[in-house]
Amino acid sequence: EVQLQASGGGLVQAGGSLRLSCAASGFSVDDYAIAWFRQAPGKEREGVSRINLKDGNSHYAVSVKGRFTISLDDAKTTVYLQINRLEPEDTALYYCAASPILAARSSNFYDYWGRGTQVTVSS
Repeated sequence: EVQLQASGGGLVQAGGSLRLSCAASGFSVDDYAIAWFRQAPGKEREGVSRINLKDGNSHYAVSVKGRFTISLDDAKTTVYLQINRLEPEDTALYYCAASPILAARSSNFYDYWGRGTQVTVSS
């Protein structure tokens, strides 16, 4: 059974940092990409970053490039999202999701989703 569990959210002042974690299990790591999405109240879900578990190749949305860093632990069981210089606009529920399509951008291609972790940035 594929399971994804996101954690690490919290309330942070603008300019601060957070590291989100996504613990993944139940699938072959060589065949999947894991992405982070976020959704703020009243806004559409937005993909912010993804990483291929096989080779570590990563991609970022333009809106977060330079502040967000996605990484993978050596065991390939946990994907991290380091968020620096947090802005109030980063406030959202952050989800991690897995897709067998390694270059998938759209959330439509992600078959497995974890429960979100809330990030709230105060100004």
